Amino acid sequence: MKKLIVSLFALFALCQISVAEPLHGIAMHGAPALPADYTHFPYANPDAPKGGRITYGVVGNFDSLNPFVLKSMRTTARGMWDPGFGNLYFEALMQRSRDEPFTMYGLLAKSVEWDPERTYIQFNIDPQAKWADGKPVTADDVIFTFELLRDHGRAPYSTRLARVKTMEKVGENSVRFTFNDTADREFPLILALSPVLPKHAIDPDTFENSGLTPIVGSGPYAIKEIKPGEKIVYERRKDYWGKDIPAKVGFDNYDEIQVNYYLQETALFEAFKKGEVDVYLEGNPGKWAEAYNFPAATSGDVVKETFNPQVPSGMLGFVFNTRRKPFDNEKLREALSLAYDFEWANKNLYNNAYTRTQSFWQNSDLSSFGVPASDAERKLLGDAAKTMDPEYLDGTYKQPVTDGSGRDRKILRQVVDTLKEAGYTIQGNKMVGPDGKQLAFEIMTQNADQERFSIPFQRTLAAIGIDVKIRTVDDSSYQKRTQEYDYDVIVKAYTSSLSPGAEQAWRWGSAGRDRPGTDNFAGVADPAVDRLIETIVNAREEDEFQTAVRAFDRLLMSRHYVVPLYHIGEQWVAHWAYIHHPEKLPLYGYQLPVWWDSRAE
Repeated sequence: MKKLIVSLFALFALCQISVAEPLHGIAMHGAPALPADYTHFPYANPDAPKGGRITYGVVGNFDSLNPFVLKSMRTTARGMWDPGFGNLYFEALMQRSRDEPFTMYGLLAKSVEWDPERTYIQFNIDPQAKWADGKPVTADDVIFTFELLRDHGRAPYSTRLARVKTMEKVGENSVRFTFNDTADREFPLILALSPVLPKHAIDPDTFENSGLTPIVGSGPYAIKEIKPGEKIVYERRKDYWGKDIPAKVGFDNYDEIQVNYYLQETALFEAFKKGEVDVYLEGNPGKWAEAYNFPAATSGDVVKETFNPQVPSGMLGFVFNTRRKPFDNEKLREALSLAYDFEWANKNLYNNAYTRTQSFWQNSDLSSFGVPASDAERKLLGDAAKTMDPEYLDGTYKQPVTDGSGRDRKILRQVVDTLKEAGYTIQGNKMVGPDGKQLAFEIMTQNADQERFSIPFQRTLAAIGIDVKIRTVDDSSYQKRTQEYDYDVIVKAYTSSLSPGAEQAWRWGSAGRDRPGTDNFAGVADPAVDRLIETIVNAREEDEFQTAVRAFDRLLMSRHYVVPLYHIGEQWVAHWAYIHHPEKLPLYGYQLPVWWDSRAE
């Protein structure tokens, strides 16, 4: 009788799964903002004209069309799989709305099914979905893709099946993923972001070496022309299967998209001024204020626009590689973090345009800056709270404020005193460590702008006997060295969303410390960090989620993995006047994939 009851419960649970209502969208917390009968995203213009062309410009090089393998992780041509310019060639199961913190709507998967506990998710493939060669996108393609990327792809795609108990074809054209006990509540949405590749057009044995040989895609564009390292040109597919589905209405408006590559930022800007590039994303306040006096800008042919997104500040900073000595010493990292003279740099380099960054999620409810830790946060932090300076817990911590002289004696004394706690003392005008050697390290930079704001840091540290070298390397060397963690200190920008989740494990999780090609640039391997990431991705309610992120922010700041620099709450974009965009600005700011060429009207 007992076995019969258990069997009946199991059958009941199976029936509950099988009759789950198909959903048009899924959200990390709460329900999708758009109803099932929505016609387009709010920030897309359904009446945008189709036609014309746009040319983007980037600094760097490319040698591959495959973004899913380690070899070309950072050297794949822009546009193939690209949240900035749009996923022009490959597509995901679902499309993310940039007007909501983390919500996915149907794309290759027309609908999904899941249970309240998120123990499984089923993707129902759109019967209309087709590859560029006319063959249908199938459930078999989805299964093939996950197995292919598990065996031959790069992280994080290669690790996703590790959280899946079973992956099976259901019915005519659906795939159900049932999760094991390592999956979290965000994981179904991460699967929805995954690409789908064609089983009929890929040889797994050669997948990792595909290089510049195109793979068949399902996206809105085909490759028209390639000049390796110089440019790639895409042309819009008139037979694109998804042009009328709601998540794509108002997107993909250009007949042709070209991406030009340049060796230096100055060359890219000159190309923009000449009209060889149509859009320039500005990040330098000095240039924004003073460099747009060229003829096309003064005549109105080039337009400057400022956008104000509703997103956290993110973090730009010097990142210490804790895999190497002496950066495994937390007290030393703390001392060096005190030494950056933001006030001098902001005044002399940037016309006081910047705000000092104090948190990874500054300017949002997720930030710990100025907010005392609640009892719930302290409980989440556990023993880690005992190792944190009290000011991080009581909300009074902030970056030191100098007198702007570039040599504030009070701050320098504080740096020297903290270095002494780390085991370093000044001997004969040199900062000497326990090994008797001068403290010395290299900052590896990518371009002149990074070198420029590194020099004040170098100068300040030189005043107390620390030997800092700045080395700017070419793009290919930079990509290789960062992929292999071959550096002392680098400059990195960490974007922050209103729905942080699995990407935090990619940036800070212990599993990424020794795995090549992750974004764990600091080499963090801390059980407390891992535990908080797990709490974030498993949070059910909004207040529980906010508490976990604040605690995580507090912990990262207190560990001094990054020397925080600065941010601007605005987005600056200059573009030629014939490039237009919708009036509605989404939560995350401007979205290039919904802009258009007015010359096509």
